[in-house]
Amino acid sequence: MTIRARLVFGAAALAAATATAVLPAAAKKARCFTTDDGYFQCNFTGLDARGSFRISAAGYPSYTLEIDQPGFAWGFVEIGGRSISLPGQYVRGSDDPACWSNPETNTKICAW
Repeated sequence: MTIRARLVFGAAALAAATATAVLPAAAKKARCFTTDDGYFQCNFTGLDARGSFRISAAGYPSYTLEIDQPGFAWGFVEIGGRSISLPGQYVRGSDDPACWSNPETNTKICAW
């Protein structure tokens, strides 16, 4: 293999690896809970390597938690195509790590 062919092959492999690393994971079926909406079946989509995720379901708002640092996240809700920042910071539950609570607003978002 010539040096040029090796460079082209290497660049293609690097591009494929980079694309795979930045693409979000496919949605998985989950059982969700939010303080406002109660329990419902939802789609859970991981967004990045830090653990940020989005939950969505027909007939319900979509919620996104973006991990700021391990155990702490900022929340967003999408209503009518608009992403709205939720007040306060969410903290990962120590008794149930699938749940995130906001001590400032007494709200909770969970996905199992």
